[in-house]
Amino acid sequence: MPIPAPHPINIRLIDHVVIRVNDLEAMIGFYCQVLGCRLEKGPGELKLAQLRAGESLIDLVDAGGELGRKAGDPPARGAPNMDHVCLQVHPWDIEAIRAHLIAHDVEVGEVADRYGALGSGPSIYLRDPEGNTVELKGQT
Repeated sequence: MPIPAPHPINIRLIDHVVIRVNDLEAMIGFYCQVLGCRLEKGPGELKLAQLRAGESLIDLVDAGGELGRKAGDPPARGAPNMDHVCLQVHPWDIEAIRAHLIAHDVEVGEVADRYGALGSGPSIYLRDPEGNTVELKGQT
């Protein structure tokens, strides 16, 4: 069998994910205070907040702002604009994670072994203030 040629696109990691939001300040608070992201840029006139999440970015765009309106109708709680985003967490201390989330009134799902980019490992699901699902994933 011939050796396949290198693929011209070599993806290393997810650079960023963009979430259109209705309440930009509440969402910045959740992702920074609850999940530990850090505001890197914005929101500014574009109403775009770029949050550092490890080596990646989570961009929050105000759906009512000029940039956010370009994508159509705003997201609805019953129909959020993504299935989920998975954030790799290290170290994985489920008791500390669970206690922190509960202290912030975040409902925590069950811990289960799930497959992801770094293989199988424990993970939990939770929802942000606008109903988007966030998976926190550890490694085994």
